[in-house]
Amino acid sequence: MGNLLKVLTCTDLEQEPNFFLDFENAQPTEGEREVWQQVDVVLKDAKAILDQLQTYKGAGRQIREAIQNPSDEALQEQAWLAVVPLVGRLKKFYEFSQRLEAALHSLLGALTNETYDDPTQHLEREQALAKQFAEILHFTLRFDELKMTTPAIQNDFSYYRRTLSRMRINNLPAEGENEVNNELANRISLFYADATPMLKTLSDGTTRFVSENKNLPIENTTDCLSTMASVCKVMLETPEYRSRFASEDTVSFCLRVMVGVIILYDYVHPVGAFAKSSKIDMKGCIKVLKDQPPNTVDGLLNALRYTTKHLNDESTNKSIKLMLQ
Repeated sequence: MGNLLKVLTCTDLEQEPNFFLDFENAQPTEGEREVWQQVDVVLKDAKAILDQLQTYKGAGRQIREAIQNPSDEALQEQAWLAVVPLVGRLKKFYEFSQRLEAALHSLLGALTNETYDDPTQHLEREQALAKQFAEILHFTLRFDELKMTTPAIQNDFSYYRRTLSRMRINNLPAEGENEVNNELANRISLFYADATPMLKTLSDGTTRFVSENKNLPIENTTDCLSTMASVCKVMLETPEYRSRFASEDTVSFCLRVMVGVIILYDYVHPVGAFAKSSKIDMKGCIKVLKDQPPNTVDGLLNALRYTTKHLNDESTNKSIKLMLQ
């Protein structure tokens, strides 16, 4: 049986894909190995990034004391020494987003090329790459969930930039300036100004992939995304599939991946995920989310409400808007 376990017949939305994508155990074939190894190097660092973000406490106390006592040099020094290593961490997160985008490009290149006739065949036969794509989406949504509940990030970075500017005006040596120069600070600041910075990186990266690969029809990319969304939805709503998950964590993994590919599809497809012509069964996907235990998917529903591009278009079915109210 291998990784591919067929248990359904296709009947719904344009014959939804009817295969089991083994997110828990998929291993690379010889043909997948080169891209898989490149991406694996990046994904190995993803858990450490999430751990560092989850434990990010910020320098709020030191910054407050420094601002309240502007003439106390000792407090200014304490605040600066507290902020500099934190900014080093924020720089690391930003640089990781660039590596993640490069990994995404590698995967999209492999999963949308002309090796197979359609995206279903790609995802069926290159399950290890599909799993890595899913892991990138899972990481992205988890990172952004944590970032939204960590206001210290922007406070710390703003203080760092203000202090650095003041030190430059006063011709004072600025430890840490070599770590984050002004040009890089501008880019990092723009990154964290977005409510969902990693998702924006992936959305922009997917759009860039499409524009840079004009030899590939855009449908190769959008169909890959819509197929992944359908596979996740079918696995989540079908008891025969869900019973194959060894871990309950795979359910939340699938849910995050489904939402992630919907958002990418909505950015890349000319009319988005919510239009009548969309290849994603949005009502079915939202129903799957709402069928989960209370309060477990609020962040994912909010991601569909607030980080998609086309939800509020006039062409969006009113019943879909109602489901997301």
